[in-house]
Amino acid sequence: MAASGGIHGAAAGEARERQPRALPTLFFTEMWERFSYYGMRALLVLYLVHALGYAREDALELYATYTGLVYISPLAGGYLADRYLGRRKAILVGGVTMAFGHFAMAFPALLHLALGLLVVGNGFFKPNIGTLLGTYYREHDARRDPGFTIFYMGVNLGAFFSPFVAGTLGERVGWHYGFASAGVGMCLGLAQFLLSGDRLGTAGLPQGKHRLDRGDWIQVALISVGMIPLVYAVLGAWTLAGPAWDALSPAGRLLAVAIAISALWFGANHLRGRKSAAPALLTREEWHRVAAIFILGFFVVFFWMGFEQAGGTMNLFADQLTDRNLGGWMIPASYFQAINPLGILAMGGGFAALWLRLDRSRFALPTPAKMALGLLFLASGFVVLAIAQARADLLGQVGPQWLFFVYVLHTIGELCLSPVGLSMVTKLAPARVAALMMGIWYLSNAAANYLAGTLEEMLKGSAIPLYWFLVASSFGAGFLLLVLTPFVKRLMHGRG
Repeated sequence: MAASGGIHGAAAGEARERQPRALPTLFFTEMWERFSYYGMRALLVLYLVHALGYAREDALELYATYTGLVYISPLAGGYLADRYLGRRKAILVGGVTMAFGHFAMAFPALLHLALGLLVVGNGFFKPNIGTLLGTYYREHDARRDPGFTIFYMGVNLGAFFSPFVAGTLGERVGWHYGFASAGVGMCLGLAQFLLSGDRLGTAGLPQGKHRLDRGDWIQVALISVGMIPLVYAVLGAWTLAGPAWDALSPAGRLLAVAIAISALWFGANHLRGRKSAAPALLTREEWHRVAAIFILGFFVVFFWMGFEQAGGTMNLFADQLTDRNLGGWMIPASYFQAINPLGILAMGGGFAALWLRLDRSRFALPTPAKMALGLLFLASGFVVLAIAQARADLLGQVGPQWLFFVYVLHTIGELCLSPVGLSMVTKLAPARVAALMMGIWYLSNAAANYLAGTLEEMLKGSAIPLYWFLVASSFGAGFLLLVLTPFVKRLMHGRG
């Protein structure tokens, strides 16, 4: 009992400490990067359908492929940062490459090159900025979950403004202006990261260095520019492999990707173990913690499979089945994408305070239970959307309040699941594979995003309505995770 009291006293002392000086820098860097990503995401399906003449199912398929690859690429980016580049250089490579991609989106002929550059750049950027933030917190640091929730609010501040800027320019002025504005946002994020670099200290730099030198900058430039021919080479290879891929079912595609990624991951770790003097094997406790990440990652698939309907079927629902006439002014469909980040900004601080208060009390909720609540809120949102879809099928269109309430419920679910999940990975992942495990975490998002875009097509002919299916899958996964919470908590060894 005395030991327990000492731990709680230390946690309370840590909670009163200020957040790391690096947090504002990483907050605003991520804010601008997310401005660019969500601006492009709000426009992509609408652009494919209205400007390029894609059929609905083809637009959703391309959206699914792009968003799925966006979450697979962090596996490679995390590995390269862990072994070769360091996190700071990887973030810079990712930002520059994504800026190239956003500006290329302004030219229809460069569509596939642009998407490829965005995928590759995201792979370098995404796993490393979250992992970099995690290095500023001690083990069992009570500031960690609130800090990551604040960081997550930066994500959503960028996501909130992007539909109004990129969406207005894209839908009202010209698609290329909207995409170019996303590129400007990415450049502002890079500027923020560089100009405030003194706040980051030496975290994420190559060992023994206090700043990036001339050789590091040359390496960043060469790798970033080299991504352009790399993407062209992959696109060329795809012309040969594409027909075989098209012949696979969606489940077969997911299985093929999982096998390929697993083979590359274990092969890379085998080579590292042979070439390095350091032991490659994890301890028993570390394997337990890795297992907990994989288990929670499985349940996260069910959350994002539903949540990511926002950029696909829900975006088209806003465009085609929602009465957007407001006193003679037609609300751009992309504006509905701003409801979720606005909800994060309005409620994020309250959730950060709630988790901190609960975690310091006898009513503390373990991370798996918080994530299960997120799935249950997601299911409740899809109940509302399923009813709205039935009304739209009958009446032609429904009022905008239906989507508003869906997005609010989904936002509450996101606040229960996403920030604490991100924080959980940094707490559980062994230090020598931290960025790689963040990439593994994003792999579950990759599977979910691909399923989100292809689920409607997969359910065709089954007589199962899409949104009622998502009610069942979200509720079922949430209930099962609640049941498994004690088991997963044991695997976490007091870190969640």
